[in-house]
Amino acid sequence: MKIVILERNSVGTDVSVDSISDFGEVTVYRNTVTVEEVRERVRDADIVIANKSPMNEVTLQDAPNVRLICEFATGYDNCDLAYCKSRGIKVTNVVDYSTAMVAQHTFTLALALSQKLIHYDSYVKSGAYSAQDRFSNFDLPFYELEGKTWGIAGMGNIGRRVAKIADAFGCRVIFHSITGRSACTDYPQVDKDTLLRESDYLSLHCPLSDLSRNFIDAYALRKMKKTAILINVARGQVVNNHDLYEALEAGWIQAAGLDVVEKEPLEPANPLSRLKDSSRLIITPHLAWASVEARTRCVEGAYLNIQAFLRGEDRNVVNP
Repeated sequence: MKIVILERNSVGTDVSVDSISDFGEVTVYRNTVTVEEVRERVRDADIVIANKSPMNEVTLQDAPNVRLICEFATGYDNCDLAYCKSRGIKVTNVVDYSTAMVAQHTFTLALALSQKLIHYDSYVKSGAYSAQDRFSNFDLPFYELEGKTWGIAGMGNIGRRVAKIADAFGCRVIFHSITGRSACTDYPQVDKDTLLRESDYLSLHCPLSDLSRNFIDAYALRKMKKTAILINVARGQVVNNHDLYEALEAGWIQAAGLDVVEKEPLEPANPLSRLKDSSRLIITPHLAWASVEARTRCVEGAYLNIQAFLRGEDRNVVNP
C-alpha cells in the first residue's frame, strides 16, 4: 500500500504523522503547491492525504491506483467529488476535531474587540499608564456581552457550541440557516434581514457554497447596527473584503474579527491589509482550528478513516 501525504505541514511539524505508516509505505511532502507537483506525486499512490491540493481529473488522471483520498480537514472543496466517485475513489474528511478551538477563538476575537484589549495593553506598555495621575483609564468605551444579541450564521457543530457559550455569557442567541434546512430548535431561527438588524455580535460558521459566498456584502453591512461586531471564522469568501473595508472605514459597523480572508495568505492588494487599528479590526492567520489538541485529533481522524477503509467500512465518506 503506497500512501502519499501531500501537505504534511498543514497539520504542523510539532504533531506526528508517523502512525500513518501502520498502513504501508508513506511518502511525505512538506507542501505541494502546483498542479504539476500534485500529478507527479500521486502517480503511484493508492491513498492520498491532502488538505488544499486539487483532487480532480487533471491531477488524478495519471494515478490509476488511487482508491482513497483523506482530507486533513473538514472541508473538501478541493475535491471534485463527482469525478472521484466516477473513478471509484472514496473521499473522507475529519469532522468535529476543531469545534472546541474554533468556538474558543470566536470569543477570543469578540472579547478582544469589544473590550479594546490591544489598545489598553499598548497603553500600559507605552508608559502612558505609569505617567498618568489616576489609578484607571477607560478612554475607549467597552461593553458587556450580557444582555446583547448574539447572531449566528450556520448552526452546525461549531455554531451550536458558540451558541451555548454565548448563552452562558447571558446573550440572547438567534441564528439564520443559509440553506434553510436547519433542524435546530434550541434557539430562534430568523431570516437574514432580522439576523443583520438585531445582532450585536454576528459570528459566521457556515461552509463556503454558492449560497454563502458574499453572504456579508455592502448591502448586508449597511443593515447591521453601527455598534455591531462581525466575526468570521468560516471561510474568507463568505465576507466581501472590499465591502468590509469600506464598512469599517465609514463606521457602518463597530469592528470585525477575522480568522479568514478572501485569498490566503493576506495579500497587500486586499484593502483590509491597510487597516492597522486593532480596535476596529483584528485578523489572525487562519489558525482558529489549529490548537495542538485539534491538530492531533485531525491526524487521528485521518488514521481512523484509512483503517476503516482497509476493513471495507465507510467512515466519514463524503461521496458515497
